[in-house]
Amino acid sequence: MPRGLIPADSGLAAAQTGFLMPRTLLALLLTAVLASSCTSTSDLMDTASISGTKFKDNDPQNFGRDHPGRHEVHGIDLSKWNGTDIDWQTVRKSDVAFVFIKGTEGKDRIDPAFRTHWQGAARAGIPHSAYHFYYFCSTPEDQADWFIANVPKEANMLPPVLDMEWNPASPTCKLRPDAATVRDVMRRFMARIEAHYGRKPIIYTSVDFHRDNLVGAFNDYHFWVRSVAAHPGEIYTGRKWAFWQYTATGVVPGIRGETDINVFSGSARNWNTWVAAAND
Repeated sequence: MPRGLIPADSGLAAAQTGFLMPRTLLALLLTAVLASSCTSTSDLMDTASISGTKFKDNDPQNFGRDHPGRHEVHGIDLSKWNGTDIDWQTVRKSDVAFVFIKGTEGKDRIDPAFRTHWQGAARAGIPHSAYHFYYFCSTPEDQADWFIANVPKEANMLPPVLDMEWNPASPTCKLRPDAATVRDVMRRFMARIEAHYGRKPIIYTSVDFHRDNLVGAFNDYHFWVRSVAAHPGEIYTGRKWAFWQYTATGVVPGIRGETDINVFSGSARNWNTWVAAAND
């Protein structure tokens, strides 16, 4: 999971800007870009394999032939657990291409490091977006409105992310709805988010949650999948993905402690086109 699911307690006013590209056109363009780059097996990109990974890992795994180092584009995800003492220029120079930042949780929680991380990524010029951790004890409409109230709508922002996973450690909500209910609340949340930001959300998920609820569903959405012991193609059968979170123990220059590291499924050329489309 993206780290940092402990509730926070501060607010942040949203910044408002206009949206220039019609949503339907944007969705078609983003889909076209990733149609040639997303993968669930080994058709990774249109460039040669890269040896090794960009970043060190305190607990490296053997992913075999289809290891993360074959991907050109790497990024990170952050929450309060990473602290706020981040040297963003060093992060940028280390070739971090994107940042997913924990924004909100449920209908009334915000990550206390969100504002600092958001502003740091923006000043460094790193494409970024926020993710929302879904809480099954409140409505999707309330949660979408909370996300909208706290996450700015601005340039250099990737599509927002809906983080869907079971949370058995929650002290307040251990509900596990059936798959039909899960998919219904997801549709309602994402429709509200897309209407506001003009971008179709990315879905983040874990192996067990995907198996229980999402197999064969939401094929018209981009997925960000967690898989820290094997290539996603081995455990997300048939699922095309845009982002792969492959470690929670990465070492990124400019950040103290261990960091989640991710890769984009396509080449650097695909990435540049995808980001440009997301910001038109």
